[in-house]
Amino acid sequence: MQHALKLATATALGLAMGAATLAPAMADDKPVLAFVANGASDFWKAAEAGMKKAQAELPDFTLEFKYPEQSSVAIQQTLMDNLVTAGVKGIMVSAVDPKATDVLDKIAGETALFTTDSDAPNSKRIAYIGSSNVLAGGQAAEIAKKAMPDGGKCMGFVGLLDAANYKERAQGFVDGLKGTKITLVDTRGDDIDQTRAKANVEAVLAANPDITCMVGFYSYNTPRIYEALKDAGKLGTITVVGFDDDPITLGGVKEGNIAGTVVQQPFEWAYQGFKLMAAYVKDNKTPLPKDGQLIIPTRVLYAADIDAYAAQLKAMSGK
Repeated sequence: MQHALKLATATALGLAMGAATLAPAMADDKPVLAFVANGASDFWKAAEAGMKKAQAELPDFTLEFKYPEQSSVAIQQTLMDNLVTAGVKGIMVSAVDPKATDVLDKIAGETALFTTDSDAPNSKRIAYIGSSNVLAGGQAAEIAKKAMPDGGKCMGFVGLLDAANYKERAQGFVDGLKGTKITLVDTRGDDIDQTRAKANVEAVLAANPDITCMVGFYSYNTPRIYEALKDAGKLGTITVVGFDDDPITLGGVKEGNIAGTVVQQPFEWAYQGFKLMAAYVKDNKTPLPKDGQLIIPTRVLYAADIDAYAAQLKAMSGK
């Protein structure tokens, strides 16, 4: 009997602990809003800083930032399912696969769903907060045209070949090169595996000596391009076009070994996105952005822009 009582008590405690870990969202009786990234990357640190700013202005909400253990649709779905089970009131997600509308629509039927970074316009998401990736691709083309007036062959490198953000950037890049002698020959994907990202560059260097330009379409791709070129003694011999503001990328632009980089504003995605989500959760009649998209502008950085931009980043992070 005593053993049965102990077992029942232990079971009850276990269930209680399970409920506590499952439902942190309601622990302080504040509605929870979550940002779900598409994978682990330093790129998202700025978004975390944007969330902290939003949290200071949204004391009636609890804001959370979540990373999937791996960049896969199934793992990201499990993460979002767990958030919904825990009672989260809204999710802003950079979808691993925006075409997986069944996954996104399931979540949208259970909580307020917003997208960021890579939109899923065919899903039931409420709105998108992020860059115009087509326009960003066009800005990358301007970098390439300025660096290679006589033309060249470019190889792209990216994490997720099926993601809308890559496809739209590539579209903008190719469209922006029309009428020039610069071409995008192909793009190699790595599934957000940074070891593979560098290996892809090394493989291209070995097998494609006619490639004169490399484009890093995701934030970590440009640093891996830089490292592979440095290891091969080819820095400065191949034009590099970057995206985002990894410190290695900014350093490479400043020293002249990266032609330029297109920077987004993930800080603003998170800050403005959480503010929009909170307003919507409070009152779903809150006006939404035109066409369901809140576009945060991108900009091009060349060598002369780096110091001022680095100072701006430092000020945003509060360091």
